[in-house]
Amino acid sequence: MRRTALLVSATLLTGLLPLAAAGTAAGADDPVPVPVDRFEGEVPFASPPAEGIFTWGGDTDDPPRLALTERADAPEGARVLTGTHDISGYGGFTHDFAFAEPAHDWSASKGIRFWWEGRDNGRKVSFELKDGGANGEASELWTTSFTDDFTGWKRIEIPFTDFVYRTDYQPVGGIDQILGLTETWGYALTLPAGISDRFAMDGVELYGRADQSLRASVTTGSAVYPVKEGGTATVGVTVGTTGSAPLADPVTVTYETTTGGTATDGADYTPVHGELTFPAGTASGTSRTIQVPTRKDRPAESAETIPLKLTVTGARAPAETPQIVIDAHGLPYLNGRLPVKQRVADLLSRMSLAEKAGQMTQAERGAVAATPGDIASYDLGSLLSGGGSTPVPNTPAAWAKMIDGFQLRAQATRFQIPLIYGVDAVHGHNNLVGATILPHNIGIGAAREPRLAYKAGEVTAAEVRATGIPWDFAPCLCVARDERWGRTYESFGEDPALVEQMETVIQGLQGRANGTDLKDNDRVLATAKHFVGDGGTTYGSSTTGSYTIDQGVTEVTRQELEAVHLAPYQDAVDRGVGSVMPSYSSLDIAGDGQGPVKMHARADMINGVLKDRMGFDGFVVSDWQAIDQIPGDYASDVRTSVNAGLDMIMVPYAYQDFRTALVAEANAGRINAKRIDDAVSRILTQKFKLGLFERPYADTSGAADIGSAEHRAVARELAAKSQVLLKNADSVLPLRKSQKVYVAGSNADDIGSQTGGWTVTWQGSSGDITEGTTVLEGMRKAGGDVTYSKDASAPTDGFDVGVVVVGETPYAEGMGDVGNGNDLELTDADKAAVDTVCAAMKCAVLVVAGRPQLIGDRLGGIDALVASWLPGTEGDGVADVLYGRRAFTGQLPLTWPKSEAQLPINVGDTAYDPQFPYGWGLTTRTRIPEGGEKTLKALSVAATVAERAHDEKAGRTLVTHARLIVQARIGQGLTAAAAKPFADADHLLLTGRYGAAAEKLRAAYRAA
Repeated sequence: MRRTALLVSATLLTGLLPLAAAGTAAGADDPVPVPVDRFEGEVPFASPPAEGIFTWGGDTDDPPRLALTERADAPEGARVLTGTHDISGYGGFTHDFAFAEPAHDWSASKGIRFWWEGRDNGRKVSFELKDGGANGEASELWTTSFTDDFTGWKRIEIPFTDFVYRTDYQPVGGIDQILGLTETWGYALTLPAGISDRFAMDGVELYGRADQSLRASVTTGSAVYPVKEGGTATVGVTVGTTGSAPLADPVTVTYETTTGGTATDGADYTPVHGELTFPAGTASGTSRTIQVPTRKDRPAESAETIPLKLTVTGARAPAETPQIVIDAHGLPYLNGRLPVKQRVADLLSRMSLAEKAGQMTQAERGAVAATPGDIASYDLGSLLSGGGSTPVPNTPAAWAKMIDGFQLRAQATRFQIPLIYGVDAVHGHNNLVGATILPHNIGIGAAREPRLAYKAGEVTAAEVRATGIPWDFAPCLCVARDERWGRTYESFGEDPALVEQMETVIQGLQGRANGTDLKDNDRVLATAKHFVGDGGTTYGSSTTGSYTIDQGVTEVTRQELEAVHLAPYQDAVDRGVGSVMPSYSSLDIAGDGQGPVKMHARADMINGVLKDRMGFDGFVVSDWQAIDQIPGDYASDVRTSVNAGLDMIMVPYAYQDFRTALVAEANAGRINAKRIDDAVSRILTQKFKLGLFERPYADTSGAADIGSAEHRAVARELAAKSQVLLKNADSVLPLRKSQKVYVAGSNADDIGSQTGGWTVTWQGSSGDITEGTTVLEGMRKAGGDVTYSKDASAPTDGFDVGVVVVGETPYAEGMGDVGNGNDLELTDADKAAVDTVCAAMKCAVLVVAGRPQLIGDRLGGIDALVASWLPGTEGDGVADVLYGRRAFTGQLPLTWPKSEAQLPINVGDTAYDPQFPYGWGLTTRTRIPEGGEKTLKALSVAATVAERAHDEKAGRTLVTHARLIVQARIGQGLTAAAAKPFADADHLLLTGRYGAAAEKLRAAYRAA
């Protein structure tokens, strides 16, 4: 080990002893403390892999500022570690030991302690150990915390037995979930967020002598044991040791039922007491059982709890007192044969205000991971996983086990109302490694096939439900009107008519509109979001951090609001969508006298339009911490949002504060009982429809289909049909397998960039982050003769054609806003690759991105240009169209601009001069329709007849025939005069006005 990690003096140690030896140097009764950090300069400020102290945070403002400061009141030595912080997200600092040296052995000590200068701010400071693994940044994290509720210097002592496995994040997915302490790589502190403050720390050291309770623990199979009335609960008690070594000393467990629960001793159960003994030498993993008999006393009653007190000697006791729960029985709401409406009414009539408030509360899984008993204590109605919030390991089985564990906690409530667990599965079960990742919505919009949108919903629902999740925060029905928006790819397109066409995804997710399929093990509750106008925010109007357009203000006339942004929601309601999520953005309707108002506060839109006028009978759930953006104090935020029509509030880490505030506002009469009952009725209705009362736990019978060949075939077809061929001079595409192909570009061989944001993590990331096939791999699998050079530095001689795959790196939400560190230009590296390859040979450029990229003057030197969008994990689909296995058939769901100065630019604009118009998309079909003005006139007449006959298939076929003729006529000589009627024609086609669409195409033909 590096001795510079220690401040060693003659008065403290008699030599440079190994840490384990130093811990026992003073004798058995009073071991000498083992110094870790004295902050006298022995440990530098440095980043891994070097040994040292370094800071980190959620964004550039969050890392604290550190210094070694001389202080006359230093508890040890002359200097202390000081720092200042003003953290909005998360931030802290770490001391990592050198990667080049062995890890430290702390197993001989009782715990770790240090001096902390209290600020008496009442905030918790998290302290984390890095245990096992390859190094400090690839270790297992164990955490605890202390509260800064004092002033001046205080020594904080933390026994190693206080540390718990961190469940919200593990850098390498976890290792063995055992705090071994034989390979320790350092520690970290997470400082409190939301306040501007300073701190001082000194004298980190190991203290005391380890005893068996550090290495041995007693656990129960569960914290909650439901049992039918009259049955016997069996509680398993298991002893385990670090490294699975046999017990060195005996362990005893004394048990007794206590009267602290809601069940009555003698009437509801037979009291039990006794002792279990695990002798020295007992193998790790040995179990004993305790049986608690219950009695039948009443034919109908709510659930009752029986605490089982365990007193452990010789090992660490279970973190919680196990509870036996006598199941609720005989009550009408439990009768699955009764109508849902009757079941809801019965249950609602029995609930207290606090229980109703709990149903309206949604917490993040990470918030209750350390205190899962809060699920019952606060009667929580819902949990969610934020983007990238996953179990460890991130497998289908781990997801199901985690959610079942949470559901089990809900069984300890009076009425055993199951949780509804939600997740952002916005293009497949995207938080799960190995899931089928479909193209983002913008690609589905490009494919223009409602059948495939439906199939995408089906695949997503099946994979999500197979991991125990019944609720999906999708689809996004935003109408993206400005490509500078970081959420553009979450939209099906810029035309509300296109968005409506793709809403078949709702049926794919939920099944039939009446909700009768929701109980099936391959369906999930869908969420229409973000109501309303999130895609129309004005550039520069956002007030959220460094965002420029996301969460900004949508400035519209009432007519524009109805025609563009509201239109898709009526269709969603008609399709029976079960939940709706309002937008973070504000709505400013010209002439209504309100100015910009946050959507979460707009009762006129949520209660008035969505629920009353449109007839939405599902429930409205807020976005992540969104009520915090409503002006006013927290009580006002709660009151305003609930009275505006929100039924469930997503308060990831503030669930305690929210429920308390909601109850207080209701008791004060500022939220009336009728509004509360309406909200809870809506939530309970969907829980009953989902069958959660009968089957709250995961049905994993479909888990084998996650990432299956069948599901990936759907994603592959969607990826192929989402490819939009914008230019194809001299028929460069499709490629022939006999051609020698030179492949280059940053996104040719990158599954992370290809799948985009909301993949495994919230923001997504480039690199090999999940299972799938890159574009390059797909081309090779297709049998192509391919040579790859990412930066086009390899020789370019001797090739028939080049394929350059360029575009964006992943982002999500406002982090992707143009002006927030992003633009619509290709990177310098991508530009160089395009220039190099296209100068040397015929070339096709594929743009893998969530929105159009500005090609500019390079278009003339590019032979073929493809908008690939974000095709997901199935790069084979892209290869299918490149090599002609499928024809290019995709069409632009967004107008492709010539310059950023044109933005926003959309179909229907008076001034419309794009690079490529909305609806543009060349084809590589072997037979392309021919004809001229006369043919187009005939097609127009036939299309009008089809329209009058309501023959959708014929109408679409005729207009598509006309479009292909017009595109061939325009070629690369597109003018504004031709672009506008061409784009208008596509909008008319989607609204079923086939004759008018054909006439617009005739106008485009004449203007070409």
